Amino acid sequence: MKRFIILTIAFTMVFLSILLFYEPKSPIHTASRYEAMFAPRTLYWGVQGQDVRIVQDKLLRWGFYDGEVDGVYGPRTYRAVRKFQAKHGLQVDGVVGPATARALGMPEAVAAAANTGINRQTDEYLLARCVHGEARGEPYVGKVAVAAVVLNRVKHPSFPNTIAGVIYQPLAFTAVADGQINLTPNKDSIKAARDALNGWDPTYGCLYYWNPATATSKWIWSRKVMLKIGKHWFGI
Repeated sequence: MKRFIILTIAFTMVFLSILLFYEPKSPIHTASRYEAMFAPRTLYWGVQGQDVRIVQDKLLRWGFYDGEVDGVYGPRTYRAVRKFQAKHGLQVDGVVGPATARALGMPEAVAAAANTGINRQTDEYLLARCVHGEARGEPYVGKVAVAAVVLNRVKHPSFPNTIAGVIYQPLAFTAVADGQINLTPNKDSIKAARDALNGWDPTYGCLYYWNPATATSKWIWSRKVMLKIGKHWFGI
């Protein structure tokens, strides 16, 4: 009887330990831990949090926003931010970066992000989401090339000067239009984004890419083709 009680206690302790320390390993769980560690302070379509609530509340009180203050940066928040930016002479990209945050009266949040170096991590993950949505079926160098195009646009005066601004520029990327930007990026996509941020540009400065088999824009064919990687053509 005594032995049975000891075994029962031991089994119960093991079972409780499993319940206490077990963590399911899923892509969504990995992504949420990543984002929790590097909480975004540049706000754009798809992010969530208290900062988004603050923006929504301000825009609601000032008559730019007509949705629910729910902390989710969706289409209504995006449109409201663009209206606010246009009204105040800011770059109209629908992204709450440093200039827009200051105009909204949120400089402390931006300063905190800059002081912790958090923007690099936020940009890396957003860039990885773009790569995954646009090029997850491409060879690895093709993934890096797509990330490099985004970064080349950031540096070019004809495009927004932030990664979020470039990615969420209206009609710029199919993955944003069809929602694939919200898929959880895999390790290759995150690594490709990191490699591009570290300076690898397989396109040598290209600003555009397209799949000739699926491209519907007539204008894109006016671009000069510089090289081909996987199914994508890259041009200037």
